[in-house]
Amino acid sequence: MQFHHEGYVSGEPRVLEAAGYGIDRAAELPEEMDVLIVGSGPAGMIAAAQLSKFPSLNVRMIERRGGRLELGQADGVQARSVESFNAFGFAERIIAEAYRITEMAIWNPNPDNRDEIIRTGRTLDDEGGTISEFPHLIVNQARVLDYFAEVALRSPGRIKPDYGWEFQTLTVHEEGDYPVEVKLIGSAGEQAGVERTVRAKYVVGCDGASSRVRKAMGRKLEGDAANHAWGVMDVIAKTDFPDWRLKATIHSKNGSILHIPREGGHLARIYVDLGEVPLDDNHAVRSTPIEEVIRRANEILSPYTLDVHHVAWSSVYEVGHRVTDKFDDVDDESRTPRVFITGDACHTHSAKAGQGMNVSMQDGWNIAWKLGFVLEGRSPASLLHTYSGERHEIAQNLIDFDKQWSSMMAKKPEEFESPDALERFYEDTFEFPAGFMTQYKPSVLTAGDEHQELATGFPIGKRFKSAKTIKRGDNNPVHLGHLHEADGRWRIYVFADPAAPGADSPAQRFGDWLGENPASPVVKYTPAGGDDDAWFDSKVIYQTDYTQVEFGDVPKVFWPEVGPWKVNCWEKVFANGLGNDIFDTRGILRDGAVVVVRPDQYVAAVMPLDATDEFAAFFDGVFTLQG
Repeated sequence: MQFHHEGYVSGEPRVLEAAGYGIDRAAELPEEMDVLIVGSGPAGMIAAAQLSKFPSLNVRMIERRGGRLELGQADGVQARSVESFNAFGFAERIIAEAYRITEMAIWNPNPDNRDEIIRTGRTLDDEGGTISEFPHLIVNQARVLDYFAEVALRSPGRIKPDYGWEFQTLTVHEEGDYPVEVKLIGSAGEQAGVERTVRAKYVVGCDGASSRVRKAMGRKLEGDAANHAWGVMDVIAKTDFPDWRLKATIHSKNGSILHIPREGGHLARIYVDLGEVPLDDNHAVRSTPIEEVIRRANEILSPYTLDVHHVAWSSVYEVGHRVTDKFDDVDDESRTPRVFITGDACHTHSAKAGQGMNVSMQDGWNIAWKLGFVLEGRSPASLLHTYSGERHEIAQNLIDFDKQWSSMMAKKPEEFESPDALERFYEDTFEFPAGFMTQYKPSVLTAGDEHQELATGFPIGKRFKSAKTIKRGDNNPVHLGHLHEADGRWRIYVFADPAAPGADSPAQRFGDWLGENPASPVVKYTPAGGDDDAWFDSKVIYQTDYTQVEFGDVPKVFWPEVGPWKVNCWEKVFANGLGNDIFDTRGILRDGAVVVVRPDQYVAAVMPLDATDEFAAFFDGVFTLQG
């Protein structure tokens, strides 16, 4: 963590100095704003946390509840989400309070007595950390929202929810600085029943499966009708089931259970199979009493018993898989989109794969940094077309996976082709629910793969997979990717050729060009008067041992001057050593390479060290010159 940037900080360093609209944030919801976020769920909160890093923007977030969420329905936090939490600065704290999933127990009918279940296997979660160094967690959605709310409030924009306002409808006008007219009504507190009309440049709908923003856009959720019901409950119970504190899938002759321990040591979430739903049920299954759900759970768990003492939350849901055709309000590129939807507002599926909150957060982060770039004038408005294009495909992939997973969970034991079929499916598909199969296709933000062989461990379009290296400023081993903060900057990682720093070499020439040539995006687009690394975080990683690297020998772009006194930043020079060789770990050719990473941690390009024209052309497609 870097601070003391503009002087000594004696308090909490995560509280950044207020700037822009954050200096004197209006207490009342204004008549006009740059961005209106509708809903303070996972997508809305991460969007607010990201946009609060752009304090020149007037961003407001409305929520129909009268205050913070106290008990959320989502609880599964995949490793990709924990990587994202790290970028926002709270991964360590949420890991400390969460339940960590390390394995899943598999239970099936006892062949000698099919009235009872026995444990038939165990499946490890990401054995050895091959997919991510971050864990798979269980923690209540309310706590995730609390952490993002804290980030948004501590960031320069000082964004916080405007509670007690409910979205009614919107109209997009063809003209005006604030073309989106939004009608609201007070839903709680002193403003209850009060009608308001506000105007925004952009609206982001994060208002759930019954989204009014989606309906106002004219979009519909389309997909499979529900045909299977599950009861779900968060309970504190006395039980002799031996895997009560392990994630477990349980198949018996009486149905199935997905069992997930919760944080805190006592609470657990149990998904209980309620069977197929008749076509003429008309959602009557949703009225199934909690007593019936508990009774069925005991039938499935036999010979073990479940004595429920406290139900913190319960619900009954029918599995359905639906998605809208677009995630914005335009059907082509004839005009710039003005309204966007995220999360459950545009894709719904079962809860058992633990994806709803995780995918929603990536939706929110994706649109937020792009809105920040467009509204600040860094990028053309056409950049916003990439949101629906990128995230719609991811949502469809999720639904396709969830259909498989839901089908497996609903099967009767005798319907599996082998006793270990579920275990093998979980192992074979683990990377998808962990959040690491997302791969964006070539676009203005993602280059082609013609140079992929230079760095095979950083697949273009996928998230930047961190690895350890030595930070030369203090000679400490660090995870390179953990230094990627959600601050809206692009990352430029220069993996040097074998030559020593200071020698006439491809890496030295590229570094000099990056920091000095007028065609370089760092020179061309960094705003005058700001820090040298205001928009681009450029780092160099040398193959030589860290003891052979001296700062005086590296190009100045990797030793930039920052802050009001223009002191040097010592955090951007890295090298091998102490048993760490990131070139070997991530398959980087010894000739070197440049790896470009987007503000949301996805690899945008891999290029040779001499491809300066190609490098400049890529960023010319992303940025616009400041007036």
